[in-house]
Amino acid sequence: MSFYIGREASKLWKRICAETTTEINLLVENWKYILGGLICQYIHGLAARGVHYFHRPGPLLQDTGFYLLPELGPERAYVSETVFTFIFLSFVLWTFHPFMFKTKKIYTVLIWCRVLAFLVACQMLRIFTFYSTILPGPNYHCREGSRLATLPRPDNLLEVLLIIPRGVLYGCGDLIFSSHMIFSLVFVLTYQKYGTRRFIKQCAWLIAVVQSLLIIASRKHYTVDIVVAWYTVILVVFFVDHNLPEMPDRSIGALLLPLSKDSRIKEVNKLVNGNTGDPIQRPRSQANGKVNEDSDNVHVEVLDTA
Repeated sequence: MSFYIGREASKLWKRICAETTTEINLLVENWKYILGGLICQYIHGLAARGVHYFHRPGPLLQDTGFYLLPELGPERAYVSETVFTFIFLSFVLWTFHPFMFKTKKIYTVLIWCRVLAFLVACQMLRIFTFYSTILPGPNYHCREGSRLATLPRPDNLLEVLLIIPRGVLYGCGDLIFSSHMIFSLVFVLTYQKYGTRRFIKQCAWLIAVVQSLLIIASRKHYTVDIVVAWYTVILVVFFVDHNLPEMPDRSIGALLLPLSKDSRIKEVNKLVNGNTGDPIQRPRSQANGKVNEDSDNVHVEVLDTA
């Protein structure tokens, strides 16, 4: 029994090492896209904090969702945040599952390049909209009488550029459209395309709907913020995804790595012979390579297309 556990642990460790090597190669090639996406996340947070300085509390706008959904109250505001945290962490863990499991369909670095492209496009549109018209926030800390409804004039530039978690949770003015729904819908749409479990896909869409209703019931956004998020994010993801190069599908042995000729041969043979834990696939003849077979093993000879 202990021998079997040790053997499986050794296989898992080899799989993690091989996957790490592959992902590092991809990260070296695509680090500019990852860094650019992260910088845009900071810019989005900076813009959301900046609009808080201009926010002025006022009477709540007439909202259909507020009439139809019972108010959860400030003491239950954590419910919607808990659901969002579950969606966020679940998606992050799924993007790293190739390091642990044999069945792999995605590359972690490439999937995050795609996700960041979706997020940046949606967030840039969001910045334009909430700076165009600053609505009085419906959240409890944004209403008249709350000391958090308007930020005092900053004393220095560092105070403006420094984003703290408390400021993210208690922001006001960045309403149309919901940032929580941007992340949730981008994650759900990405799993819808690259995920493999139909049941999980159905549950993901259901959780996204529940998340929308909880945000309105918590009075964190108006209904229009949620409605606009749904059709805007779906359309933006469709457009951006259509214009991006298709991501290679690992389940059929495809490989797209910025490696030398000798390295490509080694990496392809790893995928074909199962050294990385991927299912053994018999690759077909392609324009840039051919398959040679003998009685003992299957290997791929990569032709130089230069």
